[in-house]
Amino acid sequence: MNIDNKTQYGSINITNEAIASLAGNACLQCYGVVGVTNKKNFNVDAVTDDEKSLIKDVVVRKNRQDTYEIDLYIIVAYGVRITEVVSEVQKKVKYDLEMKFHVKFKAINVFVQGIKNI
Repeated sequence: MNIDNKTQYGSINITNEAIASLAGNACLQCYGVVGVTNKKNFNVDAVTDDEKSLIKDVVVRKNRQDTYEIDLYIIVAYGVRITEVVSEVQKKVKYDLEMKFHVKFKAINVFVQGIKNI
């Protein structure tokens, strides 16, 4: 499931790995996010810090209406407002993806897997 765009100059194929990489990096830039982890991991010390793991930990789905959804599993810092961090992650990731790829993303689902004291 890739994003395929056709222009007057040819076609553009954007892979899920590119989408996941950009979404993960945008998430890591947000205040209060310690790291990204996968769905099954509840260990706050096992956060993603390399590009290959980041790509595997971000889930990209295409819906029937040619819209896309992103699932992010994050570890947040102790003492921050979780609702504010999640809201900021959703806004930043959606903005970055839509500006880079010119495709609408229906949902950016953020799941807090743990809290880490840094």
